Amino acid sequence: MGERERALLLGIRSRVRRSSAVRVGIGDDAAVLALRPGEQVVVTTDFSLEDVHFRRAWHPPEAVGHKCLARGLSDIAAMGARPVAAFLSLAVPAQLTRPRAGKQSWVDRFYNGLLALADHFHVPLAGGDLAQSPGGAEAVAVVDIMVVGAIAAGKALLRSGARAGDLLYVTGSLGGAAAELRALGKTPARFKHVTTASTEHPHLYPKPRLATGRALVARQLATAAIDISDGLSVDLQHLCEESGLRAQIDAAQLPVHPNATLQDALHGGDDYELLFTAPASARIPRSLGGVPVHCIGRMLRHRAGQPQMVMVEDGHRGQLETAGWQHF
Repeated sequence: MGERERALLLGIRSRVRRSSAVRVGIGDDAAVLALRPGEQVVVTTDFSLEDVHFRRAWHPPEAVGHKCLARGLSDIAAMGARPVAAFLSLAVPAQLTRPRAGKQSWVDRFYNGLLALADHFHVPLAGGDLAQSPGGAEAVAVVDIMVVGAIAAGKALLRSGARAGDLLYVTGSLGGAAAELRALGKTPARFKHVTTASTEHPHLYPKPRLATGRALVARQLATAAIDISDGLSVDLQHLCEESGLRAQIDAAQLPVHPNATLQDALHGGDDYELLFTAPASARIPRSLGGVPVHCIGRMLRHRAGQPQMVMVEDGHRGQLETAGWQHF
């Protein structure tokens, strides 16, 4: 291990919060985690790739770190689990580890954003890896986050649990992340100094709905859930496929973000809200975990020859096509 890598690791280790769930953390060959009796482990992993998920010229390093962890926490939220620990593997060009003009390095600022969110949700960073990405001047940053969660045995919310007749709900508002990304692409300089999550920035600093997910499980309200990372149309399709059902949504009931369009709300992605189903007889409150909840449609039985998803808009009923984020 080189001196620079050792210094980075020691610096990160000194900033990580302690947790009774992490019996052995950064500094050993592997972490040792302790779960409560009767709990099952929930594990998720997500890549954040430069020039795919973020651009160094557009996104403040703090926002990249925040969003990297938020992606994993949002998956944990969709399962209704509590986060136990996070693991980060980071490969960056060597120049991003060096301070410039008396300011913190890109890597230090990245960790500022990630650890601020980790502290907010009391999630310790329990390990990971550091490496120099190859390619010289053309090298890019590659980030892989893994989050370990826990939930009472058999209580995890799945995509496959929806039933015909269930109502369809979404948290928060939709399309704000797509709208902010569009503004960011037009004038990146406007967002250069947005280095904390203290204000509303749905693309740069999304808010994982952990409290909402846990409330759905604790109150036994939801039958199925998924987080909206790829766009409502794509993620609703995933829910339909796993549950073997169709869905109908009402455009007038969609909580479109004030800065967004209906198309942003349907297909924009990166909102990290929760999409869930519940029986029509369930009494779903207007807010859960401090987040507004909106009924946007219902689940229908599968019928051969019928579209998997339909949308009612201005009295007209038509097929809802998928048009969100897809890697391939």
